[in-house]
Amino acid sequence: MKKIKNDLAPKMEEIVPVSIFHSEVAAWVKRIGVTPKEIRLRPMKRKWASCSSRGRLTFDTALLYEPAAFRREVIVHELLHLKVPNHGKVFKALLRTYLV
Repeated sequence: MKKIKNDLAPKMEEIVPVSIFHSEVAAWVKRIGVTPKEIRLRPMKRKWASCSSRGRLTFDTALLYEPAAFRREVIVHELLHLKVPNHGKVFKALLRTYLV
């Protein structure tokens, strides 16, 4: 998922603790029914997150400053890549289903 700088979007006053972020990811892992091999948080310059073909999910630490709804979109997007590795029709349908 590409990063788009949005200076107009309100930023949270506080950072979300890493433990809360991991809890959010764990809840979606269970709901979607996938098993990531590894979940990492690290600074990323060009993307909000990525999913490797080996099942490693990497999330940008800047997500900890973003609103919960945006974090949810990024988390669900990347977890769905464990089921569907592309952005085709099936992927988009699943994404819409989970984010409704």
